[in-house]
Amino acid sequence: MPTPDTPQSGQLQPWSLHAWYVAAMSEELGTTPLARTICGQRVVFFRDRNGHPVALDDFCPHRGAPLSLGFVRDGELVCGYHGLVMGCTGKVSGMPGQTVEKFAGARRFAVVERGSFIWIWPGSAESADLDQLHPLAWADSPQWAYGGGYYHVASDYRLMIDNLMDLTHETYVHGSSIGQKEIDEAPVETHVVGERVITRRFMNGVEAPPFWKMALRGAGLPDDQPVDRWQICHFHLPSHVMIEVGVALAGHGGYDAPDEVRVYATVVDFITPESATSHHYFWGMARRFAVGDAALTDSIREGQRRIFGEDLEMLERQQQNLSSHPDRKLMKLNIDAGGVRSRLLIDRAIARERDTLHQMV
Repeated sequence: MPTPDTPQSGQLQPWSLHAWYVAAMSEELGTTPLARTICGQRVVFFRDRNGHPVALDDFCPHRGAPLSLGFVRDGELVCGYHGLVMGCTGKVSGMPGQTVEKFAGARRFAVVERGSFIWIWPGSAESADLDQLHPLAWADSPQWAYGGGYYHVASDYRLMIDNLMDLTHETYVHGSSIGQKEIDEAPVETHVVGERVITRRFMNGVEAPPFWKMALRGAGLPDDQPVDRWQICHFHLPSHVMIEVGVALAGHGGYDAPDEVRVYATVVDFITPESATSHHYFWGMARRFAVGDAALTDSIREGQRRIFGEDLEMLERQQQNLSSHPDRKLMKLNIDAGGVRSRLLIDRAIARERDTLHQMV
């Protein structure tokens, strides 16, 4: 019988299993179980008696009911069907009127809480490597402020990566907030550095679009002067995209301008596969200006929510088209280089896992 790490029927799933993905925001994991499908695997999350996150296979070994329909009692998960009690290690610890020593348990996943996110390693727990966790330099630093949210998106997670590694679409999808014609006109540079893809675009002496005018005002800077704008997208395996964004008052060095005349931020995009045609999208912005202004954090979060909502509609409609016409060939343009190279890195990572599995068989 195939293990959870083994492709079914010879088909290779379009994601890596031996990697860390964001499964939830910390605030989502409270006193009740949370069900979420990660890389095609149904998982139930809860907190133990010390508040630490736990992730188990969402399948009761008694009758197959979802454990997520139960409740947490004294840091253990109680099945809502017949009261089987599942311990944090995946071993059954009790059941009314039954001796449970020989009961089958539930698979335990490696999980850790870091930077206000719950991270899961969907491959074998024994192989989980904390050194591979994505660094979050902004998460615990008083020099940064962060606000974000979550969307469930009915599209292949790689379509979101394509979307974020080519920001040309902003002119058309986000014309009322962050789009402007200069995005189309500015040349794009794409580089591969190890297992990271970087695309860069710089626009000098332009008018700030509405979102960035709001940010300038929030930083106490004028919003009616020309600015130098930058977009630097970083793709990291398995599926994270961090985008350095901002504007500086024109003539002060652009990206390298001092903080006194610029607004600088990182758009945070954690993209976690759910199925072949759906994913979890954890979005936000970490900024290095007006970090103590909670009202500005709320305004930026609301602005991002609207912007990413526009992306959501486009991607879901795109997925419907692609699913309806799986044999149609798509064009590749020079602006697609960031997404294409990111997919190549994903494919290579999946192939390495496949080769390792074959060697173990």
